[in-house]
Amino acid sequence: MTKTITRLGLAAIVALGLAGQAFAHAHLKSATPADNSTVKSSPSELDLTFTEGLNLKFSGIKVTGPGKTAVKLGDSMLMQNDTVLMVPVSETLSAGTYTVEWHALSTDGHKTNGSYTFTVKP
Repeated sequence: MTKTITRLGLAAIVALGLAGQAFAHAHLKSATPADNSTVKSSPSELDLTFTEGLNLKFSGIKVTGPGKTAVKLGDSMLMQNDTVLMVPVSETLSAGTYTVEWHALSTDGHKTNGSYTFTVKP
């Protein structure tokens, strides 16, 4: 009986340890403009909020618009305890759907990436 309890306890500790590692990645929590949203005017910046702090040197975004044309962006910066990646949009976006491709390196060294879209419809 004691061996069974010990084994179950060790299994629980290992499971919790692995679950903690899975949650240690910087996942995209929210974005402005939001995923699948429609905005009435061109945004002056994109704000991507992550679940944990980022390393700015290895995190960033690429935005493409109608016809897969690249959108000119300014220099990224981190805000709010390094969890918000703020990227200025250097040009006025015309009507259409835009894709934001992001990549992030959390401060603990884990890499994540993803993409989302938003539409400008004046």
